[in-house]
Amino acid sequence: QVQLVESGGGLVQPGGSLRLSCTASGGIVSIYNMGWFRQAPGKQRELVAHIISGGSTNYGDPVKGRFTISRDNAKKMVYLQMNSVKPEDTAVYYCYADLLALTTERRAYWGQGTQVTVSS
Repeated sequence: QVQLVESGGGLVQPGGSLRLSCTASGGIVSIYNMGWFRQAPGKQRELVAHIISGGSTNYGDPVKGRFTISRDNAKKMVYLQMNSVKPEDTAVYYCYADLLALTTERRAYWGQGTQVTVSS
C-alpha cells in the first residue's frame, strides 16, 4: 500500500541544476526520517542527504555545499535540490522514508530510483 515515487531525473549539463522530488502515499500515519541515496556505475550505494522530522539535515561529503534536502510534511514529500552538478554526480538516485503505516510497524520504504546523468 505504501509507495514512494521519484521524479525530476534526467540529463543535465555540468554546472547546471536539477530538482528531484519524492512523494509518499498510502495509509501513512507518521513520517520520521527521509532522504536520498545514490549508486553510480562501479561504485557502492552511498548516502546523499538525510533529513529528520524536525528539519535537521546531514549530507555526504561529495555533495556538501552543492545539494540541499528539504521536506514538506503536509504533502508527504522530500526534495533534493542539486546545484553545480558534476559528472561524478551521475547515478541512480533513490529516495527513502522511515515511516509508520496503518497496517505495519515502523520501517523504511524505498522508491524505484531515478536516473541523473550529468554530461555535456
